[in-house]
Amino acid sequence: MPHRLRLLCLVLPCALAGCATGLAAGAGGAPTPPPVVAPATAGATSDGYRLVWSDDFSTDGPLNPRDWTYENGFVRNEELQWYQPQNARCENGLLVIAAQRESVPNPRYQPGATGWQRSRPSAAYTSASVTTRGLHAWLYGRFEMRARIDTRAGLWPAFWTLGVAGAWPACGEVDIMEYYRQMVLANVAWAFPQRTTKWHTVRTPLISFHDPAWSDKFHVWRMDWDVNFLRLYVDGQLLNETNLKDTVNAGPAGTNPFHQPHYLILNLAIGGQSGGDPAATSFPAKFEIDYVRVYQKTP
Repeated sequence: MPHRLRLLCLVLPCALAGCATGLAAGAGGAPTPPPVVAPATAGATSDGYRLVWSDDFSTDGPLNPRDWTYENGFVRNEELQWYQPQNARCENGLLVIAAQRESVPNPRYQPGATGWQRSRPSAAYTSASVTTRGLHAWLYGRFEMRARIDTRAGLWPAFWTLGVAGAWPACGEVDIMEYYRQMVLANVAWAFPQRTTKWHTVRTPLISFHDPAWSDKFHVWRMDWDVNFLRLYVDGQLLNETNLKDTVNAGPAGTNPFHQPHYLILNLAIGGQSGGDPAATSFPAKFEIDYVRVYQKTP
């Protein structure tokens, strides 16, 4: 996401170090085990793809811990929400990530601290961010989500991936769906010289969909990813095509972060560096996900 701070991935001491997003930045600096690449399972086919993993959120209650884990606290981008697991719940066949306007204390608060994560005595909002980090990751394929997003002021939902090796942004990031300030974004990011980030970003204004009821409907976001290209879609409309010959990280290693497995993240952020001002928005706000599916080509 352009002009935003992402937390660094943790590099594990092995030949291919397992990248983490720094999902719990500052949490003791403990290394995180590398994700397990999900094995193929039997399933439906679509355009030559075979279903290898999915979650249809069909069981009411918490998410399945074999598939999902949670971010906690203040995490990135100076956002206003405190992430906590109880704000994500499966209800009536949907994963509902609910943001609330409520005050919660910040246990990491330190009077006089300069860093934003420690200088705030409390959070004015709560929400949830869920990820397959450490549980499932995939190299190439079709990644698909059907969801309804709340497009009111100050809300910042996203469906995105990070690579399993390298520090951010060298691990690579794909924002299959990102929304804020009346824009749907489709982004790809990797490392540029002098520790900067190269973004290939496409912003699509909501008004360009020519549907006043667009925000009331469910939509399908999709990434098609193979050895040559990343293509990002909404409702079959191509938003972003990135040629992977152009995504080599700067530096002597010259690695390409899109030739390694990536894991998934779903979150609803509030405010922060890009989300806008939520003061006039009534809460709760919801990010409702019908399903998430991963397909791969049959060898």
